[in-house]
Amino acid sequence: MSDLRVIERASLRALNTFGIDARADRLVVLERRDQVEAALAACGPEGPALVLGGGSNLLITRDIPGAVLQVALSGREHLGQAGDDQIVEAAAGENWHGFVQWTLAQGLAGLENLSLIPGTAGASPIQNIGAYGVEMRERFTYLTALDRRTGSIARLQAPECRFGYRDSLFKHPEGRHWLILTVAFRLSRCAAPVLSYPALAEQLARQGIRQPTAVQVSEAVCAIRRARLPDPARLGNAGSFFKNPVVDAAVADALRANHPGLPVYADSAPG
Repeated sequence: MSDLRVIERASLRALNTFGIDARADRLVVLERRDQVEAALAACGPEGPALVLGGGSNLLITRDIPGAVLQVALSGREHLGQAGDDQIVEAAAGENWHGFVQWTLAQGLAGLENLSLIPGTAGASPIQNIGAYGVEMRERFTYLTALDRRTGSIARLQAPECRFGYRDSLFKHPEGRHWLILTVAFRLSRCAAPVLSYPALAEQLARQGIRQPTAVQVSEAVCAIRRARLPDPARLGNAGSFFKNPVVDAAVADALRANHPGLPVYADSAPG
C-alpha cells in the first residue's frame, strides 16, 4: 500500500493564502515520489480538477467538484559542483522562502532577492517568479516533471520551459499536462549582490550597508516586503501578483518623456 492520504469533503482553508473556506470533493495529498501513480489514480479518470501547491496564486470562489491534488513533496539536496557553482534541488512541495533560507544557511548566494515570495518551489518555474531585480530563470538549471498523459518522468531544461516575463510553458494549454516534481538551481559561494532595484539599494543604504552579504540582501528584501504587504496569517492575500506592462523602446521613451521619474526597466527576456 502507498499509504496515500485521501480526504473526502476536505476544507481548503489552510491550503490557500486568502484563507477561503471552500471544500474539495476529494483532496489527494502527494507526499512521496512513490505515491505518484496512486495519487493520479485516486484523482479519477478525468484527472485532478486543481493541482495545488502553496495556494498563493489563486482565489477560490466556490467548492471544487472532483479531486484536488496537493503536491506536498519534500526534500532539499546538494547535487554537486558545476565549475565554481553548486547545484541544489528542491522537491516541488518545499516552501519557497524556507528553501531560500536553507540555501543561504549553506553559504550559497543567488536566490536572496527572491526571499519571502509565498508559495512552493514547484510553482516557481510556472510563474517564473521574480522580484527586486532577479528572476527565477536566471538561477534555474532544470526541473523534473511527470507527463500525466503517459506516466513518464522527464528532465526539462530552460529552453524547453519557455520562460518569459512571469510566464512559462506550464501556464499554457500545451504545457498543463506536466506535473512538476523537483526543481534544480545553480548557486554560488561567491556572493554577487544584485542591487539594481532602487528600493532595495535604498533600504541597504538606510542601514549603512555598502557591501552587503547575500544574507543581508535577503533581510532587506524581507523588510521591504513586510512593510508593503500584510502577513497572510493575519490578513488573507496573494502577495504581490501584478505584472508590469511590456512595451517597445519607443513607447517607453515617450512615456518617460511625458512622466519624468517613471520607473522603466529593460526586459531581460532572451530574443
